[in-house]
Amino acid sequence: MPLPWDFQPLASDRIRLDLLRDDDLDDLYAMQSDPDVCRYLLYEARTREQVTEVLARDRAATRLAERGDFVQPAIRDVDGRFLGTMYFELHSIDDRTAEIGWILPPASRGRGYAGEAAALLLELAFGELGLHRVFAELDPRNGASVRVCERLGMRHEGHFIEHMWLKGEWTDTGHYAILEREWCARPVSPRR
Repeated sequence: MPLPWDFQPLASDRIRLDLLRDDDLDDLYAMQSDPDVCRYLLYEARTREQVTEVLARDRAATRLAERGDFVQPAIRDVDGRFLGTMYFELHSIDDRTAEIGWILPPASRGRGYAGEAAALLLELAFGELGLHRVFAELDPRNGASVRVCERLGMRHEGHFIEHMWLKGEWTDTGHYAILEREWCARPVSPRR
């Protein structure tokens, strides 16, 4: 597998994935402090101090080489406006597996940005990185993320009932995945 990989920006006609910057703090805070945005995430709405710490951690994550390495690039429009973030983590080198995820604030939703950004990372995963399988785990109540997975051609592999105690309740976990051969055989790119 062609690792390690040092982060390089990825782009389509409408969006660009690049590293988070210090000047993303206000947008990142607005997104990660919103209880509605955090509803289906593993964390509660964050304070500005917490977001500042997360920004420093995520800005430093620029290399995929070992299990657990991740990148969390910003999604930006062609004018550089912050639209949200992606998440991509290596889960196994031997099995060539990674996890993908996305977070978008309300103003960026419903425009296909998450699917387009995910497609850029899947093209990287199954091309340059030589991965075999990419999966997404999500709260199945998050219909928008379920639809993104489906549009990407990800297969619904499992629904774990009351899988974790989170935010004061038992929550389910949905598991979606796509293989390299499935991504390469898709009839139409999910890009707009």
